[in-house]
Amino acid sequence: MAPAKTLLVTTGAEAVENAVKIARYHTGRRGIIVFSGSFHGRTLLTLGMTAQVNPYKMGFGPFPGDIYRVPFPYAYRGISTQDALSALHALFETELNASEVAAIIIEPVQGEGGFLPASSEFLKALRQICDTHAIVLVADEVQSGFGRTGRLFAIENFDVQPDLIAAAKSLAGGLPLAAVIGKAEIMNSVHRGGLGGTYAGNPLACAAALAVLDVVENEGLLTRAEEIGARLQAGFERLRIRSNHAEIGEIRRLGAMIGIELVTDSVSREPATDVTARLIQEAARNGLLLASAGRFHNVIRFLVPLTTSNDILDEAISILGRSMEDMSELQA
Repeated sequence: MAPAKTLLVTTGAEAVENAVKIARYHTGRRGIIVFSGSFHGRTLLTLGMTAQVNPYKMGFGPFPGDIYRVPFPYAYRGISTQDALSALHALFETELNASEVAAIIIEPVQGEGGFLPASSEFLKALRQICDTHAIVLVADEVQSGFGRTGRLFAIENFDVQPDLIAAAKSLAGGLPLAAVIGKAEIMNSVHRGGLGGTYAGNPLACAAALAVLDVVENEGLLTRAEEIGARLQAGFERLRIRSNHAEIGEIRRLGAMIGIELVTDSVSREPATDVTARLIQEAARNGLLLASAGRFHNVIRFLVPLTTSNDILDEAISILGRSMEDMSELQA
């Protein structure tokens, strides 16, 4: 992306909103394209960009306009890369001319959408579309950034260069710091004083971010992310063989970002939403805290600290397996 510039802000939603502001200013256009399953924040604009209604959007509308949504590739649910690209081209033909689009904003790995990685083919096609039509490509890396996928930013795994990156969360190890990182020619297009914030780039959070970068480099956490992911995946594959209650329909990961999608059976692939909720409760009783995700709330997501030991990982796999077995016994 060099030469690049960075705008420091406070939260992930603030980073995404500023990315939209910059893209609109730079292009002189208004249209923003996002994807099904996306999550971009809890402010009014980013809620409008977020896909899931319950619990995020209920009762908070109306939301800002000029936001358009197309499918995100989801092979397990029958949405191919070509399906998603066809929908995007159909949008250009029927609702929004490409010349009116300021930005396409995508999570390289959807977080709330179910830890769903985009395909390299899809991201490269988006890059080509953006280049053809002078559209700003924005990677929302608020959840997937800073080593979670084995690269500093998830989109690096796909050999695709965005125009802007929104980062937060792990950036300062939990302290309130976020950023828009972008090509200098785009960042410089905004007039002086047009971007900023009272607590943006506060010294304490910046010191924490520098410490995070030191730890990532000195402790080899990018390599460790892949090790963690491989170990967890192997454990989940063993559980998949053993489980006779709710089936693990798909295990998907990029680095240490792993989602396991639970279904009632592997043929119908019906989302096991209720079972997932009960499994989370059972695991909590056994000492393991889990979080669900996905459009049907049937994906258990794992995003463990990159400093986690193998013993802790193995203990988590064991507790998850025991919780699944306990539920099977209760059902019987």
